[in-house]
Amino acid sequence: MMRVSRRSVKVGYQYLVNHILSLTVVPIIVGVGVQIFRCGPEELVKYLEQVELIQMLFLCLMMISVGTVYLMSKPRSIYLVDYACYKPPVTCRVPFSTFMEHSRLILKDNPKSVDFQMRILERSGLGEETCLPPSIHYIPPTPTMESARAEAEVVIFSSIDSLMLKTGLRPKDIDILIVNCSLFSPTPSLSAMIINNYKLRSNIKSYNLSGMGCSAGLISIDLARDLLQVHPNSHALVISTEIITPNYYQGSERAMLLPNCLFRMGGAAILLSNKRRDRSRAKYKLVHVVRTHKGADDKAYKCVYEQEDPQGKVGINLSKDLMVIAGEALKSNITTIGPLVLPASEQLLFLFTLIGRKIFNPKWKPYIPDFKQAFEHFCIHAGGRAVIDELQKNLQLSAEHVEASRMTLHRFGNTSSSSLWYELGYIEAKGRMKKGDRVWQIAFGSGFKCNSAVWKCNRTIKTPTDGPWQDCIDRYPVQIPEIVKL
Repeated sequence: MMRVSRRSVKVGYQYLVNHILSLTVVPIIVGVGVQIFRCGPEELVKYLEQVELIQMLFLCLMMISVGTVYLMSKPRSIYLVDYACYKPPVTCRVPFSTFMEHSRLILKDNPKSVDFQMRILERSGLGEETCLPPSIHYIPPTPTMESARAEAEVVIFSSIDSLMLKTGLRPKDIDILIVNCSLFSPTPSLSAMIINNYKLRSNIKSYNLSGMGCSAGLISIDLARDLLQVHPNSHALVISTEIITPNYYQGSERAMLLPNCLFRMGGAAILLSNKRRDRSRAKYKLVHVVRTHKGADDKAYKCVYEQEDPQGKVGINLSKDLMVIAGEALKSNITTIGPLVLPASEQLLFLFTLIGRKIFNPKWKPYIPDFKQAFEHFCIHAGGRAVIDELQKNLQLSAEHVEASRMTLHRFGNTSSSSLWYELGYIEAKGRMKKGDRVWQIAFGSGFKCNSAVWKCNRTIKTPTDGPWQDCIDRYPVQIPEIVKL
């Protein structure tokens, strides 16, 4: 007797449920078509004569009205024309040895803090080529306003220049400008700095988002989408970055030393459009943006918190509850995005399990939807090794699914809100992005937030010959050890 494997049963179930409409409707259409074919011409003409002309006119009018209402209410399609990521110069590179030497000199009166940073760096998943801005290379660091502005200018302007070169975008073509940078918020704003440098139009709609954490990049995409819905025939330029210079912590509180070990230079410029003529050249189409905010909970609100230590030095305090809170935020986000993207087979299994837990046995193991049925590529915010590990476990992803996130963390470190674009660039540089592929970007941020964006690839993307991965993609993926002994 032939045995049927569990996998074969699941594949059969998925095919049956996901194609139930086709499997039921197609036979009916075929049957009707056969019946009509059997009828002779005289019988068909006789039947049509029985239908009154006024009924036919009313039916046509209804169809035209419904079609018009649908087209008017249908949201505009938003396209990602292209994007560019900042690649720091080799002069900003911070090998482990350099980082630890500086730590020993800066924290010479607190060797325990130096040892703590060493242990974090050993397990961080970062490589030897991550970069910090020039001001952090001084001993002690010089986090002045002038050096912070200089970092912002080189990161942001370089990204925009690269994007303009790739797309042919001219300053006068930009209708909407959105900049997100959480911790550096000068006056005039960073968006005003861009307007001044590129002499943008006086009627441009500009926005500067601050204090919104590493997921602010997707918040900017959401804002751009909303603005493009109400402003036809427009281009939106989105800048995502984090300026490290003024935020390097020089104290000895362990929870506040963590960001020093993880955050590195980075930035990205993204061009969005709602113009129909951009459809053919655009790389992606925006499908969904889902935002989840857990700020009503006190623990979630304070798990990433900017504050002064007992010596009055400002830094970011990362709570020990961070991963637990991130897991809760992810669950809320998944609950919202699941019905939008999952096939019917996964939604039914999730629903049945949920009903069973509520009615029959609360101890039933909750069903984790198979998001691999909905997406070909995953871009998980490269916030740290623990973040990637946790999402890989919770979403039951393979090593290849999280490869882009791990390699981005290794090569560039945690570049905050721009990390998702380095990851997308990695997938493209590997030649893996095909027409019709779906991409899920997931990011976490202070507050506490979990935000998602879903993109659909518009065309098969040729392996780029430029970008941040240009000179190193052949070396990746690399094996990242659990501990790098320093």
